[in-house]
Amino acid sequence: MLAVVTGGSKGIGEAICRQLANDGYTVVVNYNSSGLQAERIANEIGGYSYHADISNLEEVKSMIDYTIQNFGNIDLLVNNAGISVVGLFHEISQVDVKKILDINLNGVFNCTSEVVKHMISKKSGNIINISSMWGEVGGSCEVHYSATKSAIIGFTKALAKEVGLSGIRVNCVSPGVIDTSMNEHLTEDDINSLKEEIPLYRLGTPQDVANVVSFLASERASYITAQDIAVNGGIC
Repeated sequence: MLAVVTGGSKGIGEAICRQLANDGYTVVVNYNSSGLQAERIANEIGGYSYHADISNLEEVKSMIDYTIQNFGNIDLLVNNAGISVVGLFHEISQVDVKKILDINLNGVFNCTSEVVKHMISKKSGNIINISSMWGEVGGSCEVHYSATKSAIIGFTKALAKEVGLSGIRVNCVSPGVIDTSMNEHLTEDDINSLKEEIPLYRLGTPQDVANVVSFLASERASYITAQDIAVNGGIC
């Protein structure tokens, strides 16, 4: 079994890569800027690292062509890569807006469009998109990020209906507040305040998300598609 994981070099992506390897997948660890980390992870899990800016369709095509040529098939695509810019809506620069849209949304479109054509020809496949709780409920000072993650949920549900007859499942995982570098801007007071809103009274871990991805990638989830699974400790 072969999986491609975008943004697989750190945080949630790294945990997903390691878990899928434990589940028996050969993993292509996609990265853009963290090459040494991606190579280390790939070596440790017996996978392969591949540099591609997912917002660039030509680079995505090269990555998918490389994978098909070397492994013959892609069984699983995990669209994990994403960025966030924190700030008031009207103060976010157009440069940052474009970057968020290009990576969080167009990047998912690029990777999925290139992979799904191969899955359709094989009449099987599995696509898992990583959204966010902010895509479900909206996050103040992360309006653009929230909008892209909300779009991913709608994309998941629509695509699942389109490709279901081709034997392809499409699901979404929406993490809550996860202890990763994306939340390193939070102060200790911020974290304590968040914990008070979370029924399980802790931040999530990357492994919490990887466990759900592992399930959705398995035959145990063979009748699950078009779903958005929240991994948030009950905060929503």
